[in-house]
Amino acid sequence: MICLIHDGGDRAVLARQAAWPPRMFSLLAGFVEAGESFEVCVAREIREEIGLTVRDVRYLGSQPWPFPRSLMVGFHAVADPDQDFSFHDGEIAEAGWFTRDEVRAALDAGDWTTTSSESKLRLPGSVSIARIIIESWAAARD
Repeated sequence: MICLIHDGGDRAVLARQAAWPPRMFSLLAGFVEAGESFEVCVAREIREEIGLTVRDVRYLGSQPWPFPRSLMVGFHAVADPDQDFSFHDGEIAEAGWFTRDEVRAALDAGDWTTTSSESKLRLPGSVSIARIIIESWAAARD
């Protein structure tokens, strides 16, 4: 699963994995455990990776992934931005709340392979469901 977390308004959470270079951000993702619903998986993964509690989990779409022969299922969920981030497992190095305008500027700058060195954020490429979800959220009215 992959999920865009937003505050119900103008801000969304983007995160950087510890293995990624600075400024490279995306959505949070994880694997469904046996017997777990997608909605429970979203809440668990978000809580495990960045310590936030989410609500109103909504399905957005899916994308087949050749490795590891899986299906990436996209969601969005709402979280209270007053919650503190906590990074328990070391997978996520940093996360933050970004405004629609910040995300739009990053989208306009390109993707992970083409972004100018002056861009605050580097976002996933156009072939990924992460980019599609981010673009959809950024295009929505404030």
